[in-house]
Amino acid sequence: MDTDDKLSELRARIDALDEQIQALINERAACAQAVAGVKLEADEDTHFYRPEREVAILRRVSERNTGPLPDEEMARLFREIMSACLALEKPLTIAYLGPEGTFTQSAALKQFGHSVETVALDGIDDVFREVEAGAADYGVVPVENSTEGVVRHTLDLFQNSPLHVCGEVQLRIHHHLLVREDNFPITQVLAHQQALAQCRAWLEANLPSAVHVAVASNAEAARLASETNGTGAIASETAAELYGLVIRDRNIEDEPDNTTRFLVIGRQAALPSGNDLTSLLISVRNKPGTLYQMLQHIARHGVSMTRIESRPSRKGVWDYLFYIDVEGHREDPPVAAALADLEKEAFAVKVLGSYPRAVI
Repeated sequence: MDTDDKLSELRARIDALDEQIQALINERAACAQAVAGVKLEADEDTHFYRPEREVAILRRVSERNTGPLPDEEMARLFREIMSACLALEKPLTIAYLGPEGTFTQSAALKQFGHSVETVALDGIDDVFREVEAGAADYGVVPVENSTEGVVRHTLDLFQNSPLHVCGEVQLRIHHHLLVREDNFPITQVLAHQQALAQCRAWLEANLPSAVHVAVASNAEAARLASETNGTGAIASETAAELYGLVIRDRNIEDEPDNTTRFLVIGRQAALPSGNDLTSLLISVRNKPGTLYQMLQHIARHGVSMTRIESRPSRKGVWDYLFYIDVEGHREDPPVAAALADLEKEAFAVKVLGSYPRAVI
C-alpha cells in the first residue's frame, strides 16, 4: 500500500470516529437535559452544578487515560463537554476579578469551561457581593501564590460573608513581558504588585534601570502598555492577544513552578467527593496556649492540617483570627469529631466550606 492509500485509509477512519464522537456527545447532552427534567419534576432546591460530581468525573477521566493525549489535555476536553452540557440545563454566570485577560479569568474558565458567561469585576469584594446578591452563580477569587503567599484581602472578606467555598483551582502562572513595539527601550514596567514580586530577580538582571509601577491587575498593565511605547507590562499571553501587544520575553517568573491557588465561592455547599479540603475560620481567646490546644484537637483525631494563617479580627487590638485548611470533608467522621471539639473550646468556629481538591 503506497503513502496516499495509507493516508486515505487513516483519514477515513478519523472521519468515522468523528461521527461516533459527535453522536455520543449529543447523546450525553440529551442525558444531561433529562437529568434537569427529573430535578425540576422533583421540585427540589435544584442545583444543576455539582462540583463534587464534576471532579469525580474528571478524576476517572485521568485514571483511565492511556494516551497519547496527556491527562491534563484529556481532562480539559471533558471539562468543555461538561460545560456545554450544563449550559443546556442552566447557563451559569461566573464573576471573577477582572478586567478581561487576568489569570483569575483563566482560572474561572479552567474550572467551568467556556460555555459560561464570565463577568469581570473591579475588586475581590465586588465578586463576593455579586454572588451574595444572586447576580452571579459563582465567583472565582485568588487566595494564595506559591511564591508570594496569601492574598490577605480574600481571607478578610470571609469574616462576614455567608458564602461557601465550594471548589479550588490551581493554575500554573507564566509571566511574559509585553510591549507595544519591540524597538523602544523600556523605561517602566507595569504589573500587579504580586507579579512584580514574582519577577523581581529577572527584572533586576535584565531591566535594572526600569521603574516598577504597581497597578490594579496585570490585564490593566497590558492595557496601559498598549497606549505607550517604552512601557512594558507583565501579563499573560491572553492579555497580549487581547490588547495587541508583542511578547518581548517569555516566562520571566523567578520560580518555574510558580502556581496560584483560586477559590470558587457560591451560595451552596459541596457534598463529599472522596478527596476534599475543609477551610475553617477560628477565633480563640487571647490567653497563653490557646492556639496550641486548638491544634491538638485537630491532631488528636488524625486530621492533617495543610495551612494556617493569622489575620487581625478588626474587633480589638492584638485580637486575631486563624484561617486553617485541613484534609477531608466536614461530614467525614474524623473532621466532624475535630470540629465538635473545637466548637466546645474556641471562641468561635466558622466552616468556610468543604470542597473537592483541585484536579489537574
